[in-house]
Amino acid sequence: AHQGARLKPGDLLEAGALVGHMGADTENGGWLPHVHFQMSTDTQLQASEFIGVGERAYLEVWADLFPDASTLAGIPAETYSQEGRSKAEIVAKRKQLLLPNLSISYSDPIKFVRGDGVWLIDNFGRAYLDCFNNVCHLGHSHPDVVQALARQASRLNTNTRYLHDNIVEYAERLTATLPEGLAVASFGCSGSEANSLMLRMARNHTGRSDAIVLDWAYHGTTQELIDLSPYKYKRKAGKGRAEHVFEAAVPDAYRAADHWPVEELGKRFAQSVAEQIDSMRKQGRAPAFFLAESIPSVAGQLFFPENYLQEVYAMVRAEGGLCLADEVQVGFGRVGSHWWAFETQGVVPDAVSMGKPIGNGHPMSAVVTTREIADSFNNGMEYFNTFAGNPVSCAVGLSVLDVIERDNLKLNALTVGNYLLDGFRTLQQRYDAIGDVRGLGLFLGIELVTDRKSKAPATQLARKVADGARERGILIGTEGPYDNVLKMRPSMIFSQKNADFLLEVLDESFKAALR
Repeated sequence: AHQGARLKPGDLLEAGALVGHMGADTENGGWLPHVHFQMSTDTQLQASEFIGVGERAYLEVWADLFPDASTLAGIPAETYSQEGRSKAEIVAKRKQLLLPNLSISYSDPIKFVRGDGVWLIDNFGRAYLDCFNNVCHLGHSHPDVVQALARQASRLNTNTRYLHDNIVEYAERLTATLPEGLAVASFGCSGSEANSLMLRMARNHTGRSDAIVLDWAYHGTTQELIDLSPYKYKRKAGKGRAEHVFEAAVPDAYRAADHWPVEELGKRFAQSVAEQIDSMRKQGRAPAFFLAESIPSVAGQLFFPENYLQEVYAMVRAEGGLCLADEVQVGFGRVGSHWWAFETQGVVPDAVSMGKPIGNGHPMSAVVTTREIADSFNNGMEYFNTFAGNPVSCAVGLSVLDVIERDNLKLNALTVGNYLLDGFRTLQQRYDAIGDVRGLGLFLGIELVTDRKSKAPATQLARKVADGARERGILIGTEGPYDNVLKMRPSMIFSQKNADFLLEVLDESFKAALR
């Protein structure tokens, strides 16, 4: 029931204008106070002739006369009806049916039922701005990708033992994004598969098995990749460093020694790799390869100092080793300035692995290497992977490349990324707990400390801020050896308006967490 003036046909409403007052329940037929918003397709219908409430059985009939006002009001369908099991039921079923070491995000888990661009929508229709899932490179449920997948899946899906246009077209388009020399592609279904294949190629080519990796690195889920991932083997249930693995310090510029000049950071951090090579030499060994994520992620969104990879690649190649770039998290234009994050270091690796964003959620991956390494891998043992490089996956991959190029998403990542970095630096001036702000394009980190001089990690605060952001409708993560780095890697379609919302929510979350 409204008190005061009623709206008249033709009235214009400004945003935020008063429509009327909620009546008490006695004036409202015993109903709780609510907004009654109704539309009619009949322009001659008087307000008194509107059917206020009807039985569900007549819903379809009334829908012809009265369109669903929820669409205009922006109220999602999930608000009115929930499908499937409750959250508690799903958690109970997971415990009963799935591996117990599958983690669930948040102490109060979220059940997502729909994705739409930069948004994830839960089972009650609440939308969360997704600033964390870097697989949905072009945004959730991108119509071009969905259409490409559906079209090819409805026509044909088979394997690489038969001829098909898609695989050669995709290989041609994908290798065209890389520096000259990286010209031969092979496909898989996950980043772990791509890294495993890359290792096989490198070991076959060099005839060696010893590896140099960076501390806190993560390269995949198979046992051989866990052996190359300090993030896994040094933590709970890890078996420690294997004999064939040599671990160099991860270049963390924020925590570099105070007396190291900024322009020398690359050279100084590379010294740790030189020490590993020296250690190998003393044991009569030599590296098969140096493997690194182009931007160490679980290590805390770290960015290599200038010239670091140039120094390291030169050392490794002098010993006859190969240089391998893991671009599973950071490729496909995420850094904004380039297609591939290793390009920001001015180097060309011997092989590159790709995954996660490659199919915008479709499970696929790739390795691109040189003609020389590909030919040496052609040693009589066939590489066949049932699903890898299938026509559907290649159609999806082509669609992702098309959208990145057509919509100029690299430039968007660079522009919005720089806008966010400026916003983060403004927050840094406001909150002493923000020790460091870092990022390239839409791959960003904010490191939190209890004291800027000692740089002691503020682990609890990071968790509070991430939880506070979730309560306010934004998904971010925490990362790093001390779990004190706020990790953000939103879709490439992220807009300045989305960025403003993220900055506003971070500000509010810091304010609340520091009370």
